Amino acid sequence: MKVKNYIPNILTLGNLLCGTIATIYAIYEDFNSAAVFVLIGILLDFFDGFVARLLKVSGDLGKQLDSLADMVTSGVVPGLIMFQLINANSEIIGINNEFLLNDSLFGLVLTLGACYRLAKFNLDTRQSDSFIGLPTPAMCLFVISLPLIQENSNLHVVENLLESNYFLIGITLLLTFLMNAEISLFSLKFKEYSFAKNYIKYVFIIVSILMIIGLQYISIPLIILLYIIISVLQNYKTKEVS
Repeated sequence: MKVKNYIPNILTLGNLLCGTIATIYAIYEDFNSAAVFVLIGILLDFFDGFVARLLKVSGDLGKQLDSLADMVTSGVVPGLIMFQLINANSEIIGINNEFLLNDSLFGLVLTLGACYRLAKFNLDTRQSDSFIGLPTPAMCLFVISLPLIQENSNLHVVENLLESNYFLIGITLLLTFLMNAEISLFSLKFKEYSFAKNYIKYVFIIVSILMIIGLQYISIPLIILLYIIISVLQNYKTKEVS
């Protein structure tokens, strides 16, 4: 077998390795390092498919490996980080250990939701040009940004929200719902690069970069929210035209 056939799967396994390392950092509450390895993993996740299409070596094995790697990087890691955030808040307000454990476990609902979504994705033939439900990497980026915002934000409103387990559990349930909802969301994968056919993607990328420069960490959940809003508006416009 040619060496090129292995290249996309090696990238996918790199994603899995990054997710595993991020898991270890999340356990030790080193959220900055966890975020770095998650970002590298998500980049590898993006490029493995791109390389597979470029080399024309895509297949069923790569598809299964991709979902298994995503389950760790974009499923286990965000669930564990949410667990740690809820756990930290419970310790601050002095909840006893028995209730603490039960309260914190709500964070792992994200992991269950991601697993269910990835299983559906593998069986759903509608998701070649767009996504049905929020992709797990987008959910993961939202979650890993929360401890970074908490650490670096000077806004008391934001700090108060992130120190509320009601808010964190609400975010957990909302993200789990969005991952598995029948909502069509545009894909950032390019089949060709003309502006006319990809203007929404280009505008979204440009706006996202500007938001990151201006707002830093707090821009990440706002970008995910913008992604959902643009997709919903695009769906509404398409229905009106049809």
